[in-house]
Parts: sequence; C-alpha cells; structure tokens
Amino acid sequence: MKTLFAVLPLLVSEPAEPVDTLYHIEQVEVTASLKHRDDLRRQPVSSTELGMYRLQREGVESIKELSAVAPNFYQPAYGSKMTSSIYVRGFGSRIDQPVLGVNVDDVPLMNKNSYDFDFYDIRKIDLLRGPQGTLYGRNTSGGVMNISTLSPLMWQGARLSMEYSSAASYAARAAYYGSTGERFGYSVAASYSHSDGFFTNIYSGEKCDRSDNGGARVRLQWLPKASLSIDNTLSVSFTDEGGYAYRLYDDATGDYSPVDYNDPCGYRRLNLCEGLVIKHRGERVHLSSVTSVQYLDDRMTLDQDFTPRSLFTLVQSQRECAFTQDIVLRNADERSRWQWLTGAFLFGKWLDMSSPVTFKRDGIDDLILANANAGIHTQFPDYDILIDGDDFIIASDFRIPVYGAALYHESDVTLGRWRLTAGIRFDYEYTSMRYDSRSDIRYMFNMTMTDFKTLQTRFSGRERQSFFEVLPKLAVQYSMRCGELYATATRGYKAGGFNTQIFSDILQVRMMNGMMGDLGVYLPGVGDASYDSATATRYKPETSWNFEVGAHLRLGEHWRVSAAAFLIECRNQQVTVLPDGNNTGRMMSNAGRARSMGAELSAEYRVGGLSLTADYGFTDARFTEYDDGVASYDGNVLPYAPRNTLAVGAAYVWNIGGRILDRVVVGAQLRGVGRIYWNEENTLWQPFYSLLSAYVELEKNGFSLSVWGRNLTDADYDTFYFRSVSRSFFSKGRPVSFGVKLSVNI
Repeated sequence: MKTLFAVLPLLVSEPAEPVDTLYHIEQVEVTASLKHRDDLRRQPVSSTELGMYRLQREGVESIKELSAVAPNFYQPAYGSKMTSSIYVRGFGSRIDQPVLGVNVDDVPLMNKNSYDFDFYDIRKIDLLRGPQGTLYGRNTSGGVMNISTLSPLMWQGARLSMEYSSAASYAARAAYYGSTGERFGYSVAASYSHSDGFFTNIYSGEKCDRSDNGGARVRLQWLPKASLSIDNTLSVSFTDEGGYAYRLYDDATGDYSPVDYNDPCGYRRLNLCEGLVIKHRGERVHLSSVTSVQYLDDRMTLDQDFTPRSLFTLVQSQRECAFTQDIVLRNADERSRWQWLTGAFLFGKWLDMSSPVTFKRDGIDDLILANANAGIHTQFPDYDILIDGDDFIIASDFRIPVYGAALYHESDVTLGRWRLTAGIRFDYEYTSMRYDSRSDIRYMFNMTMTDFKTLQTRFSGRERQSFFEVLPKLAVQYSMRCGELYATATRGYKAGGFNTQIFSDILQVRMMNGMMGDLGVYLPGVGDASYDSATATRYKPETSWNFEVGAHLRLGEHWRVSAAAFLIECRNQQVTVLPDGNNTGRMMSNAGRARSMGAELSAEYRVGGLSLTADYGFTDARFTEYDDGVASYDGNVLPYAPRNTLAVGAAYVWNIGGRILDRVVVGAQLRGVGRIYWNEENTLWQPFYSLLSAYVELEKNGFSLSVWGRNLTDADYDTFYFRSVSRSFFSKGRPVSFGVKLSVNI
C-alpha cells in the first residue's frame, strides 16, 4: 500500500510520465475493472482510453466533449441535458433507448436522461465500441463507456478549482480525500457551474440557454482484509437550465430565422445514485457484487412550435426509481490458460410520467378546427365547428415498470500466441404501460347548436410486452511481439418499449371522432389515423450483429497504433418518425433493416515532453429496407450520425523546474465531424466542419493556471434538425469561447 500512496499522486499533481499511464493495483482491486482483466489495448475490442491528466488538460467536462476524440463516437448538443442522444458507428437514437451504456464506478446508469452530467475528479474513461451485450446486456449495441472517479485510497489531500469563461460562465469545484491508515478512505467532492448562455431569444430579449448545475459525491472505501474490499458511493446532481435555441428554417430559400418563441422552455433534473461494490478475492474464485439504487426526477417545459404564435406547449414530468444487482464470478488464477467469467444481472425500473399538452388559441384554430372545418365545408360551406376558450389541456399520465434478468458467461482460452474467446448472455425483459389520457372541451356546431356543449374524451388502459434475447460473442486474437491482431463477431440489442409522446395525437383523433359522432356526421379524412389505438405505441427491440477485424500495435518505444474495420447488420431498426399532418407528437418505429460498414484508426506518439494523437473514423450506414408508406428510403444514409469523425491533437511539456515555474504545457486540438444527413430523404445535410481549440497551462507545485480557447475559428455549423407542425428547425453550435482556470492540489 505504501507504493500505492507514493505512485498515485503523480497522476494528480505531478504527471511527469506519459499522459495516460495506468496503474492496476491487483492486490486490493481498487482499480481493476469488474469485467475486463487486462489492459483494453491487449483485448479483442476497439477502444479508447483517456486518463485523468489528458481529461483535465483538454477540458473534457462531459460526455459530449468526447465527440470525435473516440473514432465514430458523436454526442451533439441538442438543446438540453435531457436530450443525451449518442451515435456510434452510424447508429443512435434521438429519443428513448440509447445505443451506448454508461457505467460510473461499475454502476450502470439506467436512464439516458442522466448521461449528460458534469465531470469532476474523473480518473479514467474507457470507451468500448461495438456491441457489448454479452457482458453488459441491453442498450449497449454501440458500446459501453466505463467511467472511474478518483479513489481516496489512491490519493489524499484537497483539490480545488475555479474557472471563468465566455457567456458569463463560471464553475467551482472542491474535494477532500482522506484516509485513516491504509485500509479506510473517504472523500467528499462538490461542484457548481453557471452560464448565462450563448443564444438570445429575440421574443423575450433574453438568453434562452442559461444553465445552473450542481453536484456532490461522498465515497467510502474499506479494506477489512487483503481479500475483501467494500466501496460505497452516494452521488447527487441537480440541473436547472433553459435551452432549445431552435431557429425556424425556410425550406424554400434556405434562410434561418433567429430564435424567436413566446412560451417558456427549460429543463430541471434531480439525480440520486447509491452504489455499493463489494469484491472478495478467494483462492480459486473472485466474487464481485454491484448493487445500486437510483432516483431521477426531471421536468421539461417546451414551447413545442418554437414560434411567436400560441400553438401548443408541453410539460413532461418524470419520476423514476431503479434498482440493479450484478453478481460476477471469475477464476482467481490469472496464469491459467482458461480464464472465465460468469454473472447474473437483475434490474427493476418504475417510471411515473405526466405529459400534458396545452393547446392555445392559434393551435386550436390551426391544428384542430382548420382540419375539421375543411371537411365540414365540403357539405356545409357556411357553417363551422367552434371551440370555446383560448386553451384546453390534453392530460396524459403513465406508469411504466420494467423488469429484467440475465445470465451470462465468457471464457478465454490461450493456446500459445492464440487467444480464443466465446461468450453468451440470456436476457429477459418485461414491461407494461398503464396510460390515462383525457381532455374536456366545449364546442358548438353553429348550424344546429345555439350554445357550447362539453365533450369529455378519455383513453385509458394497459399495454404489456416482453422480450427474450440471446447475445453471443466470438473472438480470436493472435499476439505478436509488436501487438495483437483480432477478429470478433458480437450481437447486441436496444430494448423495445412504448411511445408516450404520441398520446396527444391519439386523443385528438378520438376527440374528433367523438365530436363528429355526437353530431351524427362522418366526413372522410376527419378523425382518421392509423395510430388511433394504443397498439401503435409499441415498438420492438432493435438487434444487430457486428463483425470486426482489428489490430493493436506497439511500434517501438514511442508509437501506439490501433485500427479496426467493421460491418454491422441491423434488424428492426428504431427510427423516430412524425405521423402525417399537423401533429404534436413523435413516435419510435421499427424501420426495417440497415447496414453500416466502416473503419477506425487511432495513433499516438510520445517522446520526451511531446505527445501527438490522431483519431479518425469513417462510417457508411444506410437503410437496406425502409418504406414508411409514403416513400422508400432503401440505400439512403442514416440521418443524424456523422460519416466522418477526426481528432488531431498535440501537446508539449517543458519541465522547467525553476523558482517561478515547475513546467509549462501548451496544446492544441482539431476536431471535425460530417457529413451529417438530417432526414431520411438525404436532402438536407451538415457538411464536414472542424473546431480548433488550444490551451496553455502554467504549473508550480500543486498550483496550475490554464488559459484556453474553443472553436477558435468561430466555425458556423448546425448540431440538430427536426420538424414540428410541418415546419423545419435547426440548432446552431456554440461560437468561439475563451476561459481561464485555476486549480490547486494540496
């Protein structure tokens, strides 16, 4: 343990060795991965590893800022921390289930609304690309990100930082890491950040994307004896932000309007997570247990038409409780030719959701009465249906429990230079949805009625479905003096579920049918829809096979190179679609089939104080079978995911060792993504764009002062496109920004 305490401070305050040196202290299992025994660069998987030193120097403070740094990985800024859409190797999702799993200190985050959080005291990030379903299960068809925080058994002392940057943004972080002897450590960390925002809503004259974020983490680590470790982490985070700097786009002229909407928008979120990790090292078998309890309470407020008109708004509130239990057994003898791992995973999630849609006067006239009266006028041109009042609410409440269980196994057999891997997972999931959607309106048909009449419409019931998936994995690896060659075949899946955002449209259809039935009138086209029942709210799991060949090479003392080529076959692909007409909701649909193929290359060179990195990813992802009933998109590129990602970085460390400074660090990075198609028709796209950033850091003892700039060329680019009420909208990326940061390690 003395060696442990002597070495780890170098990672935090005196990093004189290579940027991302990793220390695996197997004696106490403090840093060993739960499901991966070796360095990932020696395993048959395409991966990116980022250490604490690099994360801090490059200012990586959220998952979004890893975009392009990991080849074929992209998480854009869609408007708020709720919209944590991630794309890997061409596949992703705007709503509902993610393609990437995220674990923090071995605890899986069970709701993707929690993915976008502020980093602080992150020790290491491992991103594994390609399906990881055999070991990690559902929603890991694109990969897994394992995040490790700093351990109080690895470093003791205080860590403080303060930062100020463009848009009147500031952040403060403080942490204390202590221990009582060599067997018990404790830490308390807290952070707070604020930004006035970069984009102005001209309707209110105020910034629409201001934000306030806070968080705290308490960690206790106890080593009762050499063979047993107990690690407990309690974390809480809070977000209160505006957002949604969406600009109306003219499809005919290609012109953008400024951000201009009249109703408030914002997002608030409270997260709590309690995670307990127990590891026992027996003489023959190692046993690990990960138990977590998670709580999410969030509220999204939207002006859903994003215009100055009063059409309709949405308030979506969620409260979700989740429980997970993962048990992992693996053999203790690391010198054995046969290495094996067996596990069982259980989880339960209980979601209560409320999502009332408020129709306002313009929305009543444009979205409801215009359609109804157009039909009425075909038979009664001088008469209209009228709705009383300036607004009404379509209220929708949901209760959605999800339960799952899995058994999995993976074996490695080493035969000389060859390493063979085989694994399988049996995954079962059951989910149901109780729904209650309702509305009261006062209407009148002025040909036959002299006063308004109340129409009560209600749609309630229950839907349920279950899924069973078998997730195999096969891999072969050949070891050479300069590295490893590998080939893999793996299967992954995204869970199925229910479309809750479509219920306001369903109730509108039922409302129109009820109104016409009450009048004894049937008009073709009024109240007709193919999604007028709860059956349309179901969607099935998305499954995929990933076939990959790759290499991890160590070329001399200074070069590390990794390369991979892949082919992905996807069935029942989940695609976000909008129902025809002036709709208010959106829904997930199983589009059919898609195929993605591509390649990845990562290289790093280090000599003396110089480090160079380059990461490139190419993806060609296309529909092979997709017909939405209006058009066929076979052969078209999948929207929202970039075809190219590129990150090139350079850093140099001058070890001065003088009275004023210990060292000076300068660095720069260029990140690029594109082309990104915005629609299934492939008629709109964002060309390839690049963002240049740079930093200078001065260090003395435990103090460091850094100055940084991002998007230094002030590139103009779009990050998001969508349609609402038959209109197109875009969201712009952030302009050039600068900041200064002071950090202290005592």
